[in-house]
Amino acid sequence: MLVLNCSTKLLMLEKILKNHFPESLKVYGAVMNINRGNPFQKEVVLDSWPDFKAVITRRQREAETDNLDHYTNAYAVFYKDVRAYQQLLEEHDVINWNQVFQIQGLQSELYDASKAVANSKQLDIKLTSFKAVHFSPVSSLPDTSFLMGSSPRLTYLSVADADLLNRTWSRGGNEQCLRYIAKLISCFPSVCVRDDKGNPVSWSITDQFATMCHGYTLPDHRRKGYSRLVAITLARKLQSRGFPSQGNVLDDNMASISLLKSVHAEFLPCRFHRLILTPKPFSDQAHL
Repeated sequence: MLVLNCSTKLLMLEKILKNHFPESLKVYGAVMNINRGNPFQKEVVLDSWPDFKAVITRRQREAETDNLDHYTNAYAVFYKDVRAYQQLLEEHDVINWNQVFQIQGLQSELYDASKAVANSKQLDIKLTSFKAVHFSPVSSLPDTSFLMGSSPRLTYLSVADADLLNRTWSRGGNEQCLRYIAKLISCFPSVCVRDDKGNPVSWSITDQFATMCHGYTLPDHRRKGYSRLVAITLARKLQSRGFPSQGNVLDDNMASISLLKSVHAEFLPCRFHRLILTPKPFSDQAHL
């Protein structure tokens, strides 16, 4: 195991990962954030350098953690050889197996390789698989002509909005998610539409892997073009900062799939896999 903490080498890694799109997108997004201030206190672990076969991004060991917070305790994975990834998992002190955590990646063997090691350590593992999406370059500002007057208005989220997002996110509704969303809002780009009272009615945020997520419009405000406006605006905001505008969508979320098709987003050939791993002592407490 090698922890890569040299800023020059981390910039080199960013360039190398760019040559392995789309499978490297999650790790690439995490490394980009590390190289731009590291607001989520991440670090990079590899099997070797510079000719690595597997790379994992993880929370820095000195960062404060909650053992039930799989949202923050998240690893992104890219490998050139799945055996090298599995060997890295098996090494001492690469993964904190004593807490609930998640692993994200865009490679098909990720689940089986992770499960083999998790089973040996008696952790439960839950897989969710998504369509992976990439937004084409947005060269012009989206049409906002239908936002007449002072409201509704297009703006960004604040930490004060975190409770609303926690209550409306299918993955949320708990203390760990609330803290996580507040951290995302404070660290990364977001977009929202606010009503005449200043309340968010449609929004999307960016996660620690530079992925667009939690795109949501309140039921009473749907079919007004807000979701499309928010998605295009956030994609453009990320692209203007040099980030790839990527996202994920469940196969049965037809409304979001139709929206993505309408803005000519590219559905990638690989799928996004999110694994949530739970040690048995936490199986009754974890929010999955």
